[in-house]
Amino acid sequence: MPRLKTEILVSQLRELRNNDLAELCDAAEAAIIAGGGFGWLTPPHRDVMESYWRGVLLIPGVTVYIGRLDGVIAASLQLARPPSNAEACTHAANITTFFIAPWARGHGLSHPLLEAAEEQAQREGYTVINLDVRDTQKRAIQVFEARGYECWGKHEKYARVGGNYVTGYYYAKALTP
Repeated sequence: MPRLKTEILVSQLRELRNNDLAELCDAAEAAIIAGGGFGWLTPPHRDVMESYWRGVLLIPGVTVYIGRLDGVIAASLQLARPPSNAEACTHAANITTFFIAPWARGHGLSHPLLEAAEEQAQREGYTVINLDVRDTQKRAIQVFEARGYECWGKHEKYARVGGNYVTGYYYAKALTP
């Protein structure tokens, strides 16, 4: 039987409409449970998660991108600019809180999400994008390296999961003008 084609749509999330908040929370919770969350090891109470997403949309210098699979939010990442008091870092933006819900993995969401953030950073004059990732997120590391991110550092005690330290890696990508 042929595989049905799925529709992928990546966009900037400027405001929460209709079911956006519920879908974003559902996808984030699924990613956290699968070990590919963005800092949380267990999903927080729903009201905490909802407050997080509402709040992140209000942070100056942060752009939230979402990936929809067949119309449902299944992934997200944030493009964060340096704070105004970090003059020495005005050339570099950061990708943070990148996740794809487990049920949406393997459908090709990661590259368009990263591409959207990279293109935005480049339009704004940034010459470098930085990100970090836990060693346990092997597929994410493969995706980053396939897109030209280079590992420049390793931290043996980057995170604690289940009482054990997990190594983390720091990546950067030069953006061409």
